[in-house]
Amino acid sequence: MLELSFGATTILSMSTRNDSAEFQLNHALEIQGVKYRYQKSSELALSIDSLIVARQEQVVITGRSGCGKSTLLHLIAGLMEPNEGVITVAGSSMSRMSGSKRDQFRGRHIGMVFQTFHLLNGFTVLENVLAALMFSEFPRSEHRSRAMTLIENLGINTPNARIQDLSVGQQQRVAVARAIACSPSIVLADEPTAALDPEYTSVAMDLLQNACRSIDASLICVTHDLSIVDRFDRQVSLQVPSLQERA
Repeated sequence: MLELSFGATTILSMSTRNDSAEFQLNHALEIQGVKYRYQKSSELALSIDSLIVARQEQVVITGRSGCGKSTLLHLIAGLMEPNEGVITVAGSSMSRMSGSKRDQFRGRHIGMVFQTFHLLNGFTVLENVLAALMFSEFPRSEHRSRAMTLIENLGINTPNARIQDLSVGQQQRVAVARAIACSPSIVLADEPTAALDPEYTSVAMDLLQNACRSIDASLICVTHDLSIVDRFDRQVSLQVPSLQERA
């Protein structure tokens, strides 16, 4: 295994980088020179010189608390903006978009699975998936049938059940269905196994990874759970920015 270090980020990779034009076209994500500071702070919360994720690649991000793992996901999703650098998702620069354009782009090209799922309580399974499809390019007339197909394929047999009446495992299935509903280019998962019992971890990761493969989406997963690292194509280990970088 080849180890490459880029500023605050260490990337563990199975092969060297290919700079051909064909490789460039196969990027799901490209990060160049990104630095982020929290408001009113002079210290860097995150610093990445270069990070590339290929289309359909599945990458796991590890590192101790405070190294910027969740911050990185929020930056990729366009929920926050870097102080410096460029983040390109599916060939489009997030920093060059207006707020409304970025929201629209996120809805169509980026799926998200949160640690606590953030599903719509009081709404049914079907309604939660339909809510994601509101941002898609699929014709509205196809939304219900597409949502039902996703729900069935993910093993959910109660589409009209309210979210609060489901088990944690069932809620995660709904979260995955919502994340892939628009056939995004990339799926971001923040500690997807944190709320699960250990015996369900393998089942949950199979569900998430296979769902991404089914739509040819890349997967970037942040985790403290080192037991799932070997399931991924590549590991990215984030380090806390050095004192020199913070200055």
